[in-house]
Amino acid sequence: MKNPLLVFNQNGIYCPKAKIYIDAWKPVDKVIISHAHADHSKYGHQHYLTHPNSVPIVKHRLGNINIESKEWGEKFAINGVQFSLHPAGHIIGSSQVRVEYKGDVWVYSGDYKRENDGISTPFEPVKCNTFITECTFGLPAFNWKKQEIVINEINDFWKECKANNQTAVLFAYSLGKAQRLIANLNLEIGKIYTHGAVENLNEVIRTYKNLPKTYRITRETKKEDLIGNLVIAPPSTHGSPWLKKMVPYVTSSSSGWMTFRGNRRRRAIDRGFVLSDHVDWKDLIQTIEDTEAKNIVCTHGYKDIFSKYLNENGYNSFIENTPFQEEEIIENNV
Repeated sequence: MKNPLLVFNQNGIYCPKAKIYIDAWKPVDKVIISHAHADHSKYGHQHYLTHPNSVPIVKHRLGNINIESKEWGEKFAINGVQFSLHPAGHIIGSSQVRVEYKGDVWVYSGDYKRENDGISTPFEPVKCNTFITECTFGLPAFNWKKQEIVINEINDFWKECKANNQTAVLFAYSLGKAQRLIANLNLEIGKIYTHGAVENLNEVIRTYKNLPKTYRITRETKKEDLIGNLVIAPPSTHGSPWLKKMVPYVTSSSSGWMTFRGNRRRRAIDRGFVLSDHVDWKDLIQTIEDTEAKNIVCTHGYKDIFSKYLNENGYNSFIENTPFQEEEIIENNV
């Protein structure tokens, strides 16, 4: 592509005309952060810009940094290049970044999902000439059920554990998935207890967003307190001494990777619930149609397969490599 508005280099996704990066993976001067997950908001940049809902989380994770925010749709110009942030629906505060120069419009999607999860600002398609899309689940095998169905499955699992005098343990990424579950599960069944990593983020988010009450697990928490209730913990706690103190318990995981039973068996998890904060195959295609973009840049995940599919269907598609990963993999070291 001649004179691309955004380029991928060794530091991240760069806009040469504005001299600013998006989701840079190495320290740079100025960066726009799509969302607060650790693989997209790195430490070491001189100046950060993101959505207001991401600011407290990024500061919680990175400390005292130089950061400013822009609301959805608020236009700002840098060296004649116009930028704006638009909802990505991935987690709280997650943004797409629209970039325009002399009528050429690019949109970087970051990570995104189409279904309204009830806690994140819902995804909004943005029309553009070139669309940069993640392909985390870019295979036809990934076809999500409606959130309501999966939440009911988890509620039934919790009820079953309660009837058997067991603790229901649900592994979920500390930022995003955990809060999505807390906001939607049936608290009439019992209490939701949380690992410290989850509860620390809950406390940050509660400063500006309503979130149901949860109970931090501490050294004083007795395993008898947990029986019949639900524990939400990071995947990295699976098999840890922290978890073993909760016997009797039944483990479960909420992730798009639970589509394949083999993943559940390899991780020695009792139950798997297919709930992802990324788009599935059909929503990837729907999003590209909605953007009306003809040029599609495919990044992390099944980018090769999805890009090939697009090229066979009339698009100009190519791939770019990034270090971004699906969050459950990062936290579980898989």
